[in-house]
Amino acid sequence: MSTRWQTNLALAAAAAMAAGCGASRMTPASENNLATPPTSANLTTTTNASTAMTDADWKKKLTPEQYRVLRQKGTERPFTGAYWNSHAAGTYRCAGCGEELFTSETKYDTECGWPSFYAPMSSNAVATADDRSHFMERTEVLCSKCGGHLGHVFEDGPKPTGLRYCINSASLTFEAKKDEKK
Repeated sequence: MSTRWQTNLALAAAAAMAAGCGASRMTPASENNLATPPTSANLTTTTNASTAMTDADWKKKLTPEQYRVLRQKGTERPFTGAYWNSHAAGTYRCAGCGEELFTSETKYDTECGWPSFYAPMSSNAVATADDRSHFMERTEVLCSKCGGHLGHVFEDGPKPTGLRYCINSASLTFEAKKDEKK
């Protein structure tokens, strides 16, 4: 094995670990009695204008960073997104299609640099898929309506779910509660 190849492999693994926010391999929900979130096989198929879009349409609708995260499965740098340190009350929606995903009531501070939630807004708000990229095994979180990449879910969260939905700010928009807008 060449030294250059070993160096590149080590650098790739280090970068992947940093992007994973302390990620660990998830075990199937059935093994730990956690509620099983919907999977990518259960993604809602709709034909409305917000989700039946071409790649060119997505590029026009989204900012370059939103497109990179939502459509190309990118990850924003930690501590750079708009919502990682937000404490306002309200609803977090998919930046791609507007679907309600998370509420501020389930948001908590993990100090990992990304917004983290212990549960989605409803059991069908998000879908999950296996992610074996970057030499890791993780569970990807997707918008169940448009299929946009949101982030990953890990089993190191607080009660009552024990889950940590580590979500990119670029994949979200925020709608403050009416009394918070004053």
